[in-house]
Amino acid sequence: MAKTAPGPDPGAPHPPRPPSRRKLAGRSLTRALPVSPAVILLLLFLAGPIGYCAYIAFTDLQLTGQAESSFVGFDNFRKAFGDDAFLNAVWLTLVFTVLSSLIGQNTIGLALASLMQRASKPVRTITGAIVITAWVLPEVVAAFLLYAFFRREGTLNAVLDFLHLPSQNWMYTLPILAVSFANVWRGTAFSMLVYSAALNEIPKEITEAAEVDGAGGWRRMWHITLPMIRRSIGTNLMLNTLQTLSVFGLIWVMTRGGPGNRSQTLPLFMYEQAFQKSMIGYGTAVALLLLVVGSLFSLVYLRLLRTEV
Repeated sequence: MAKTAPGPDPGAPHPPRPPSRRKLAGRSLTRALPVSPAVILLLLFLAGPIGYCAYIAFTDLQLTGQAESSFVGFDNFRKAFGDDAFLNAVWLTLVFTVLSSLIGQNTIGLALASLMQRASKPVRTITGAIVITAWVLPEVVAAFLLYAFFRREGTLNAVLDFLHLPSQNWMYTLPILAVSFANVWRGTAFSMLVYSAALNEIPKEITEAAEVDGAGGWRRMWHITLPMIRRSIGTNLMLNTLQTLSVFGLIWVMTRGGPGNRSQTLPLFMYEQAFQKSMIGYGTAVALLLLVVGSLFSLVYLRLLRTEV
């Protein structure tokens, strides 16, 4: 005779029911309430102006001499890519960013952070104070100081003359290098602080074990230090690159994009087209292209940050 399966025990506890969709939606809404003011502010003061600028970029809006603007489609963008001055500004922006941010601030900041770890406390205090002072100075003040350093009768040429070395008018012969050095001088402190915090997080046992095994300073830096602070490097590069792409006041005070257009980066070219030549639509299209360039750099760095070490 076949046995029947035993029925459910009436005294056993019932399994919990999954929450309904309405409850899940209510929980999500409750969790989103604390961040809703920040989201609203971002939409009003960030997404809103960006959207309006994107609209203006497709019009022929002018600052003066025009009653109303009209939609011109991609004419401003076609004009930009056919403009030799725009292409020159793109090239100088890349040179300025690579020299002053990717190479200058990043490399010198890491070197200072590494040296300060091994230095005595008085040396760390004095070095940190000098570097951070350059960082906290207002951009205009820093620009005037570097202008006085590089001008024909400036400090650099006075030192070279004292050493009987050839001097030159740096603001005329090498303007993009002069403004790149100025940006390195002003912004290296941020990289130094980022890397100092990252290096302090590396366990000393690892570096001491590598030193006992015979690894030299360069090998420890390449095989231990750099891989362990990879995320800090990516974050620092992203923030420095975005800041360098938008540098305006420093270059404007030192060279105003000159002589000619030999130090005219995209922010200065955008300002010239929009406010000196009154072509707001064209200048806004250039600004939108600069935003796209910054977004591409950010995507690359975010991709690096998501990569496991």
